[in-house]
Amino acid sequence: MPTVLITGASRGIGRATAKAFASSGWDLLLLSRSEDDLENLIKEIDDQKTKIFYKSIDLSKTKDISKGIFELMNHGLVPSVLINNAGVAWTGDLLAMPLEKWEWVLQMNLTSIFQVCSEVVPLMRKDGGLVINVSSHASRNAFPQWGAYCVSKAALASFTKCLAEEERENSIRACTLTLGSVNSSLWDSDTVGMQFDKDYMLSVEQVAFELLHLANQPINQIIEDLTLMPSTGAF
Repeated sequence: MPTVLITGASRGIGRATAKAFASSGWDLLLLSRSEDDLENLIKEIDDQKTKIFYKSIDLSKTKDISKGIFELMNHGLVPSVLINNAGVAWTGDLLAMPLEKWEWVLQMNLTSIFQVCSEVVPLMRKDGGLVINVSSHASRNAFPQWGAYCVSKAALASFTKCLAEEERENSIRACTLTLGSVNSSLWDSDTVGMQFDKDYMLSVEQVAFELLHLANQPINQIIEDLTLMPSTGAF
């Protein structure tokens, strides 16, 4: 069976994606901050044919990532697809943003992805693989009160392109899934002070479907970026 590694796997998009890949016959390597949520997810999947290993890691803690990835990969599964899904947001005036919150957003949305790729991609080179970085249309647009988020996602888009160019000779492909508003747990965070009508947003299941679509591309082609927006447009 093919194997996928998913970050932010216990809630929202990550949770729906884990279920979608398990239903399609993939083995799972799951990362999330909440061990209890991961255990509940595994009980929901409850598929004896699917191998599932998980590790609780707080991706905001730079020193914990390498050790956590090593322990997760020590089970013997090597992913053919890596989905960097975990991410955060903070809303408020850009220049009034506390420095520690700026650093937190950049760590979660950019630096942690660099760290995860640094640990996982070298292991994927033997047989080739695909890195999918979950991004946002905020990478291309400026939204008031979302400054750090916009910056982090713009940098992630550039990181993905650079990774793709450098790893091409190692049979590693890299792409982004660029999303409009999704009805996910992001809106429930105490660092996001905005609410919109979630009925018009994309569902996490729609996003999971597209991630599976990207993962199933043949190895001789790459969708460099797939943009998925609500039909009603940006909020």
